[in-house]
Order: sequence, then structure tokens, then C-alpha cells
Amino acid sequence: MRKVDRYPVEGPNALWQVYSTVSRWKSVRNFIFIQLARYCPVLPLKNWIYRRVLGMKVGEHTAFALMVMVDVFFPERITVGNNTIIGYNTTILTHEYLIKEYRLGNVDIGSHVMIGANTTILPGVNIGDHAVIAAGSIVHKDVPAYTFVGGNPIREIKRSETAAKGEMDESVRNFLNE
Repeated sequence: MRKVDRYPVEGPNALWQVYSTVSRWKSVRNFIFIQLARYCPVLPLKNWIYRRVLGMKVGEHTAFALMVMVDVFFPERITVGNNTIIGYNTTILTHEYLIKEYRLGNVDIGSHVMIGANTTILPGVNIGDHAVIAAGSIVHKDVPAYTFVGGNPIREIKRSETAAKGEMDESVRNFLNE
């Protein structure tokens, strides 16, 4: 189960009430800087925008590929560890606006994580250190450390037998080398 806080709403669906939960100014400012970061080819500048302007916690040597879309309303709820790669066109959400409620949840991505292109990460999930997420996956639940997952919804493909030693399993190494 994802770790999200639920907030019921009265009246029209929750998205019509978004500006009672987040200011218009913050939304516009975040949108502009997220779009700049999405197209920015300079990784240190991109990480500076995420850290200083958007309030995300981003580790050293973490790389966000072209077109990564972070949550516009609550990017400060995203934490990414050191030396992690987030693939092309990945979306990281920390909110869900539904008909009768909205939900907020932190997204914590560990260190040395590899997230494939076109992945969607939903609110309230933790991705452990050294995890590998296959391209095109929907991450709807926590991913343990040293686990290779993929699909829609994700399923475990391989868990490293050598996680205790801090070594990468050969099948995961082969996947990364393809």
C-alpha cells in the first residue's frame, strides 16, 4: 500500500479545487522552472533548479534525463539519492486529484537507482538503493533495494542474491549493459 494522506472534498471534483490546496503563483512558478529543467542539457544547472528553486532533495551525481516531469504542485516532496539516473520522459507524481478526494504522498528514490525511460512513479512510494526499474513501468508500490522490477503495474523480475555484500547481481548488470 502506498503511503498517502487523503483529504476529502465537498462539491465539484478535487481538481476544480486545486487552488485551495496550492497557490496559483507557486503552480505557475514551478511549471516555468520545471519546463526549463526538462529541456536543460546541463546536469548541474538542472539539479540546481530542482534543489534551490523547487525544494527537492537531490543527491550528488544524480542525472535527470531530457523531458523528466516532476510534480508541479508539490515537488518538494521528492527525494532522490546519490548517483541515480532517471530516464527520459519519466513522470514523478506526489499528488492525485480524484472526484471526492485528493491524495498527497512523498516519493523517496534511493541511491544508485536506475529508472528506465517513460516510467511513471505514483505518490507515496519508496524505491530502495540499487533498484532497477524497467522502461515503461508504472511504479505503484514500494520497490525494495537491489530489486529489478518492470511492467504495468510493476512486478518483481529479479532480486539480487548478493544484496548483503553490496554487489550487483549478474542479471541486473546484463540488463544495464544491453
